[in-house]
Amino acid sequence: MFYRRKYYIVKNDFVEAFNEHFNETNLPNQLKHGARLTGRWMTSHDATTTEIFAIWEYDSYEKYQEIEANVRGDQEHVQRVQNWYEKHGGRTKVFEEYCLEVRNEELISTLK
Repeated sequence: MFYRRKYYIVKNDFVEAFNEHFNETNLPNQLKHGARLTGRWMTSHDATTTEIFAIWEYDSYEKYQEIEANVRGDQEHVQRVQNWYEKHGGRTKVFEEYCLEVRNEELISTLK
């Protein structure tokens, strides 16, 4: 199995829009292409930001790469994402003003 954590630090006033985008746009497309969501959580990071992260499970790293290629190659999905960014001032603005940190990390089990 391959696990990854997608991690964001988001300004508090953008959390609702960000979560809505995940639930309505990103999650359905990931599931459509075979990704498995273990869970998604958020917690206060500091007075002005929230930490949001999801843990995803895949059969293998190669399967993760295949699913991601299919997700990114889904032109209807790509257009929905572009429209969402434009609604919020463009991709650059979203990542400069609202989503202050983004990480996509492999998780390694400590169990034997």
